[in-house]
Amino acid sequence: MTETQDHKPSSGDLEQNALFFHRYPTPGKLEIQATKPLGNQRDLALAYSPGVAAPCLAIRDNPDAADDYTTRANLVAVVSNGTAVLGLGNIGPLASKPVMEGKAVLFKKFAGIDVFDIELNAPEIDQMVQTVAALEPTFGGINLEDIKAPECFEVEEQLKARMAIPVFHDDQHGTAIIVAAAVLNALDLAGKTIGEVKIVTSGAGAAALACLNLLVALGAQTENIWITDRHGVAYVGRVEEMDRWKTPYLKDTPFRTLAEVIPGADVFLGLSAAGVLKPELLKEMAHQPLVMALANPTPEIMPELARAARPDAMICTGRSDFPNQVNNVLCFPYIFRGALDVGATAINEEMKMAAVRAIATLAREEPSDVAARAYSDDTPMFGPDFLIPSPFDPRLILRIAPAVAQAAAASGVARRPITDMTAYVDRLNRFVFRSGLVMKPIFSAAQSAASKRVIFADGEDERVLRAAQVVLEEALAEPILVGRPAVIETRLARYGLKIRPGVDFEVINPEDDPRYRDYVDTLLARAGRRGVTHEGARTLVRTDTTAISAIALVRGDADAMICGLTSRFERHLRNVRIIIGPNENNTDRDLSALSMLISQRGVTFFTDTYVTEEPTAAEIAQMTILAAEEIRRFGIQPKAALLSHSEFGSRDTTSSLKMREAAALLHSLAPDLECDGEMHGDSALSEQLRQRSYPHSTLKGEANLLVFPNLDSANIALNTIKMMTDALHVGPILLGIAKPAHILTPSVTSRGIVNMTALSVVEASQRMHRPQAF
Repeated sequence: MTETQDHKPSSGDLEQNALFFHRYPTPGKLEIQATKPLGNQRDLALAYSPGVAAPCLAIRDNPDAADDYTTRANLVAVVSNGTAVLGLGNIGPLASKPVMEGKAVLFKKFAGIDVFDIELNAPEIDQMVQTVAALEPTFGGINLEDIKAPECFEVEEQLKARMAIPVFHDDQHGTAIIVAAAVLNALDLAGKTIGEVKIVTSGAGAAALACLNLLVALGAQTENIWITDRHGVAYVGRVEEMDRWKTPYLKDTPFRTLAEVIPGADVFLGLSAAGVLKPELLKEMAHQPLVMALANPTPEIMPELARAARPDAMICTGRSDFPNQVNNVLCFPYIFRGALDVGATAINEEMKMAAVRAIATLAREEPSDVAARAYSDDTPMFGPDFLIPSPFDPRLILRIAPAVAQAAAASGVARRPITDMTAYVDRLNRFVFRSGLVMKPIFSAAQSAASKRVIFADGEDERVLRAAQVVLEEALAEPILVGRPAVIETRLARYGLKIRPGVDFEVINPEDDPRYRDYVDTLLARAGRRGVTHEGARTLVRTDTTAISAIALVRGDADAMICGLTSRFERHLRNVRIIIGPNENNTDRDLSALSMLISQRGVTFFTDTYVTEEPTAAEIAQMTILAAEEIRRFGIQPKAALLSHSEFGSRDTTSSLKMREAAALLHSLAPDLECDGEMHGDSALSEQLRQRSYPHSTLKGEANLLVFPNLDSANIALNTIKMMTDALHVGPILLGIAKPAHILTPSVTSRGIVNMTALSVVEASQRMHRPQAF
């Protein structure tokens, strides 16, 4: 966008910020990255000539092999001619490119689908159809975008007839799917059936007609549907802006205006202009009407006006600052995900209806913690103000993609139907929660273990409450929450969670628990020689939830504990250390913390990230042994690199000598552990570099356990890499402790708490059966 006399963005306004965002640090929102290494001549020979001939010939002999040897099966074209860009109109193909790049980003972010945005200078139908159809060998699907009506109908219809890959005009069908899901839920709340309701539209463009067509497919009757636009009612004999797509909804009627047809309507579908639906017209609608005022940025009627006129109305808009936002990102990434994953030749009505029902059903479930963070106030629950899920609900892909994939197979358009739907959903789950792959064996072990009681010190925290519900739903553990029952009850209701204290989980009330005196006695017995007086013990058992949890753990009232969501790590560590103490098999009698980062390159463990400031060589060796034992719990074979600024003896400083001594101790104490050091960080991650420095290294491949010389280096590396790579942090995992107890950090998410709960259950179970391992 360039400055003109009509538009001069001032510093700090939205337009200026948007321009800066799109320009820096690199123009645009997309880039192409290689998925294969090109580090030497052999890589080049495999990637291009002569090696590339092999997959070329394989595809020549079997076109379906392109799914195996190229990106086509996960590549979508977002195509537009820029004739109807939302909110901007006919701005042309070049000016539409930022919008199409944005669409590509959404595909990648929400569904992991790669996209080329293609802006065509093709205002004519035949030209656009011919150009897009010729792209079929490149793509697994076509997403048409921002093409004006009625040309968009012809373009899509002709392309669907000519192409053997999914063609989907999101402006039509994406909107229709979300609208249909909202309609189904609203009618259910109102006790109405879709075959009986009266539907009136304002607007008869591509989106409106697609919505009506899908509603008819779901059971709405055409005789009950009235369409209006800027020329009034679409009636038999009208000539202004008429086309064959409106024909099914024409009425032989004397009515000519919206005001004449709105009385008794159950559903108002607005895809037109601001202020079209007047409050007096809304008052003429049937009881509990559904008002879908989707014009942007100003809807056909503002929600506050609608509520004032009809308090019983259910209202949807296209805006994110009101409840029930109709946002296409709710569906299009996941419909394509399901379609691509079965090699669908089309996106048909059955697949669209499957998406509708999946979205409608999801709105009835309790909101996830990720979805809840999209709201600034109380978490919404299914009802008039929550007819459709939040676009940020991570479960969308888990519901829609499998439903679409199954519908594609059932309707005969899937070239490679999914044979193991459980495995497919698991793969999608790993995409949503990046911890899914590495945490799967932990979750499986926790679910198969005998029930374990996990106590949560921060029982009033929203993240803990959400985690407790997931823990119960996934049968991971029996939660015990430390907190005031009234506060917990209030917050559960606010966040829309169904679990209840005393029914689904136990509560320890710091203000009134019958075990108070026993807990004080236990604390004095454990910490009386560590500076805790009788009065101090009484105060701690009333006020310090970490101390309470630790006491419960050592008394056997719980099997594992989670704390640390508030205040400093060191405060929690002191209570855990003096009340629970180190494990008797922990030879150095101290604790350490192991952190796991999950990034695009895989899983890497860091130690010691939170506990010991300047460990000795013996302590480093011991924490490495403990870390390796923990890593094996994930089903991963540990490969430890002891890091230093020295590379295999290149420097003889105090720090490097310490790491060298620790490496020697490890070879003696844990001969089966694959490890080496001291070495540089890049050598730890590259065998090629390591071999150049020291060809006889006992470490092979890439290290997955990085052992640091002190707390500063470990913590700095952890947090820097976490931010630079957008990696997911699991932990910190407290090692060397007598009982499973973990001190998390204030930045932890609800899902992170669930991960650590599963891990603590497995620890508790294994300690019961194999105490010698600890």
